[in-house]
Amino acid sequence: MSQHLSEQEIIRREKLQKLHEQGINPYPAPLFPVSHYSTDIKEQFTEENKDSFANVCVAGRIMSINDKGKVFFIKIQDSKGIFQLYVKRDDICPEEDKSFWENVVKHGLDLGDIIGATGYVFITKTGETSLHTQTLTLLTKCLKPLPVVKRDEEGNVFDEVTDPEFRYRQRYADLVINPDLKNVFIGRTTIINTIRQFLNEHGALEVDTPVLQNIPGGAAARPFITHHNALDVPFYLRIANELYLKRLIVGGFDWVYEFSRNFRNEGMDRTHNPEFTVLEWYTAYKDYYWMMEITEQLLEKIAIAVHGKTEVTVGDKTIDFKAPFKRVTIFEAIQENTGIDISEMEEDALRKVCAQLNISVPNNIGKGKLIDEIFSETSEHKFIQPTFIMDYPVEMSPLTKKHRTKKGLVERFELMINGKEVANAYSELNDPIDQRERFEEQVKLMERGDDEAMFIDHDFLRALEYGMPPTSGIGIGIDRLCMLILNQPSIQDVLLFPQMRPEKWDEA
Repeated sequence: MSQHLSEQEIIRREKLQKLHEQGINPYPAPLFPVSHYSTDIKEQFTEENKDSFANVCVAGRIMSINDKGKVFFIKIQDSKGIFQLYVKRDDICPEEDKSFWENVVKHGLDLGDIIGATGYVFITKTGETSLHTQTLTLLTKCLKPLPVVKRDEEGNVFDEVTDPEFRYRQRYADLVINPDLKNVFIGRTTIINTIRQFLNEHGALEVDTPVLQNIPGGAAARPFITHHNALDVPFYLRIANELYLKRLIVGGFDWVYEFSRNFRNEGMDRTHNPEFTVLEWYTAYKDYYWMMEITEQLLEKIAIAVHGKTEVTVGDKTIDFKAPFKRVTIFEAIQENTGIDISEMEEDALRKVCAQLNISVPNNIGKGKLIDEIFSETSEHKFIQPTFIMDYPVEMSPLTKKHRTKKGLVERFELMINGKEVANAYSELNDPIDQRERFEEQVKLMERGDDEAMFIDHDFLRALEYGMPPTSGIGIGIDRLCMLILNQPSIQDVLLFPQMRPEKWDEA
C-alpha cells in the first residue's frame, strides 16, 4: 500500500503545522474529565432538572460541522451516540482575543477530530438537546479523512460502508463510521459474561492452560508450528485445550473451564478463522446425557440475556433456544436424508456410498472421516433448530468413551444449529489402555497422509494411568455461537480483528 498522501491528507497536515506554529498542542495530555455521555444527556435532560446539567463536560469525535458564521453547530460522537454542541464565538473567546476562534474553530477543525467541551445543556429552537459550549478543547487532530457515509438529521448512519476489505482490515475506522457495529461486540461480551456467570454459579472453576504446546492434542486439526529458541525444540500453537483440562480432573478438580484461544492452520471461510475462541469444560462424575441437559439450560439463558426471549432471528429464520432440544443419532440423520443405512458398513462400502452420492473424498482417510464427510454433505445443513446429533462411530472419536450399550459407537454428541456445528461433547475416555490403542490408530492414519490425525501424547496417557474419574466434557465454538445469537452472517463479523492477507506497504 502506498504511503503517498491524498490532497485532503496534505491539507490536514498543513493545518496541523499551523496549530503547532500558533502554540496549540493538537495532542494534549490525556486527562479530560468527561462527566456525561450523549445518550444519557438526551434521555435524562428536562427543563425541570436543567440545574443538574449546568456544568457538563463531554468529549467525542466530530461527525459534522455546520458553520453559521459566529455560531457553529458541531455533532460529536462519543462511545454511546451522537450529541450536538452549540458553539458561539463570543461565549468561548474573550472579547479582546478571537484568535482561538479563527485559528482553531473556523480553520483548524475537520471531521474526525476529537474535541472536548464544557458548558450547560439546553434545548434549541428546533427542539434538539444540545450543549451550550463555554470552553472547547482540541484533543486529537485527525489526519486521515473518514470514509463518507450518509446520515440523517440526528447524525445516525443510514448508508453504511459495507466493503468487507475495508471493514475487516480497518476495524478502527469501521467502528467510527458504523457505530451500530459496537452493539455486536457488546453482545459478544454479554454472551461470554453470561456463560461465565452460569458456570461459576454451578460451581465450575475457570483456569488457564498453555497456548504453546509440545504436542498439538485434543482435536484432529493441522497445527501452526513455531520454534522455542531457548529449548531448541519445535512448539505448536494449541488446536485445543482438552488434554490439559483433563489433567486437572485427574489432579482432583471436579469442574474446570476455560475460554481457549485456539489456532488451526486450515482454510478460511464464513464460519472458519485460523484463530478462534472455544469454551471447553470438563466435569467429573457426569456423562454426555447430563451434558446435553446443562448445555440446553446454558444456551436458553444466553438467548434470554441478549434478547429477552428464547427466540432468535437468524437471517430469514427464527431459531428457538427453549429447552429441551431434539436428539438424533448420526446414523438416523444420514438415513433420514439419504435413505441409506450405513451403520454396519466398513471403509470400502462407505467409499461406494460416497461415490453414489457424488461426494469426493481423498484416498488417505479412514472410516471415521468417510462417515463424517457423508454426514457433512448430506445432513448437517438440514438441522436448523438446535439438535443434538448423538452416538458416533468409535473411529470418529479417539478421545471418547465407548457407548455403554451400542457396540462400535461412542457416547458423543455434536450440537447442530442453523446447519452448523456449535458444540462437541463426550463422555470422556478414561481407560488409559484403550486411549493408547486409539492414539496408535491415529498414528496409522497419519502415516497414510492424514495431516489432521492426532499425535500420541505420552504424558496425557501417563496422567490417565493415575486414574481420571468418569468425566463429561464439551467444547462450544464461541464465535459461531455469537454469529447465531447476534444474527451475523460471517465469523469475521463477530471478530474485532479477523485474519487477512498482509497489506503491501510502499515505504518509499
